[in-house]
Amino acid sequence: MKTDGIRPVDPADVPKKKLRTGDEIPAVGLGTFGSDNYDAATIARAVKTAIRNGYRHIDCAAVYGNEREIGKAIAEVIAEGTVTREELWITSKVWNDRHDDVQGACRQSLRDLQLDYLDLYLVHWPFPNYHAPGVGVDSRDPHARPYIHEEYMKVWREMEALADAGLVRNIGTSNMTIPKLELLLRDCRILPACNEMELHPHFQQPELFDYVVGHGIVPIGFCPIGSPNRPERDKTPEDTNPLEDPVIVGIAERHGVHPAVVCIKWAVQRGQVPIPFSVKPEKFMSNLRCVTEDPLTPEEMEAIAGIDRNCRFIKGQVFLWEGAESWEDLWDADGRIRGWER
Repeated sequence: MKTDGIRPVDPADVPKKKLRTGDEIPAVGLGTFGSDNYDAATIARAVKTAIRNGYRHIDCAAVYGNEREIGKAIAEVIAEGTVTREELWITSKVWNDRHDDVQGACRQSLRDLQLDYLDLYLVHWPFPNYHAPGVGVDSRDPHARPYIHEEYMKVWREMEALADAGLVRNIGTSNMTIPKLELLLRDCRILPACNEMELHPHFQQPELFDYVVGHGIVPIGFCPIGSPNRPERDKTPEDTNPLEDPVIVGIAERHGVHPAVVCIKWAVQRGQVPIPFSVKPEKFMSNLRCVTEDPLTPEEMEAIAGIDRNCRFIKGQVFLWEGAESWEDLWDADGRIRGWER
């Protein structure tokens, strides 16, 4: 097996989370959303190196614009005998402009990723018809529309059909809220296996976290270290940085590790599946290796629980529909779905 001169991690040492279907998802994945800063070939090389050195969980999405290159990387490591398809966990997501063609979107991702099935397929956002990528932080997409449950359920029925056909092993949600999940759980035939959501020490979402866990849904956390390199459109003056938090820094110093490692350890020990992104082997391998080493103490976990600042980085402001007052309307901040009447 090629290791590219890196100290690999034994995949058997990486914890897993069991889903309601009985499938087990590796507790740390490699995120691949980096198209604002890296080209697809660079991200694909990172995927190939990561798999060669112990990663078995890769989180993808059609909108990231790199699934074709990632598919070539996956095919190469399988062909060289590093890993079998069955040993990998590959996630993809249907983007907002394909809500009316979920099966076509899934089949396109399968072709691009050179796979016969996906381990997990997610509805990327619950808002349809988004056509203006790259708009600024203060801009609005003129095609944006609010969440409408009847429309979302049409999407979910197509997700269920994909699972029935064996094209995906598990289906799930992303960027959801409790009011929206309540309706989905009431009306669905196949329950979501996972909900992908922003989770880091400065945005712990305890109510939503407890809700999904309490309903047998595994939380997958994006931005687990705070995503300091996220696109400029997603940065606002009030944002904080968990990597600079004195509690995180102090724990890191005691353990002799980078603050990012503390964030990953915290996430896994809390019960979520972090999917940090990096193209640098020394960084993404430390993100994986750290969960096989000494855990944080209960006192350290409690200290991190106390630094939640409710600081959401991915606000989704580009999805605001006409008449919406604030990006907070997207997230049902008052416990009520905005934009339509139930």
